[in-house]
Amino acid sequence: MKLDPILRIGVKLLLPFILLFALYVQFHGESGPGGGFQAGVIAAAMIIVYALVFGVEAAKRIAPQWLVERLIPVGVLIYAGTGVASLFTGVNFLDYTRLAHDSVHGHEWGIFTVEIGVLITVSATMTAIFYAFVERGR
Repeated sequence: MKLDPILRIGVKLLLPFILLFALYVQFHGESGPGGGFQAGVIAAAMIIVYALVFGVEAAKRIAPQWLVERLIPVGVLIYAGTGVASLFTGVNFLDYTRLAHDSVHGHEWGIFTVEIGVLITVSATMTAIFYAFVERGR
């Protein structure tokens, strides 16, 4: 794939900032509304932009399809595991009050782990959908 070198260099310079923004949205999201879903879409967009500029095979070397497909249930397990851990402490599903030594820290850790699970699931799902659409056209 022969592309404009300015586009290739520009994308290579832009990708770390996209990832940094995704991490910002993720970690800011635990103190504000949302976070995991938005960060997951931004992280997947980073892979998709890379694939559009450098080719799908280059993107699959960075984020292999087998890994992407296995990360989808991993994120769901992190999310559900946080809720099950709450059940084992004697409270309701996804009630974070007893996940730490006090309820404030329990809420912080509970929201953090749930949002990490959402980030992993959404990012992997969006990337897998992109890979499926690309393979469909071949």
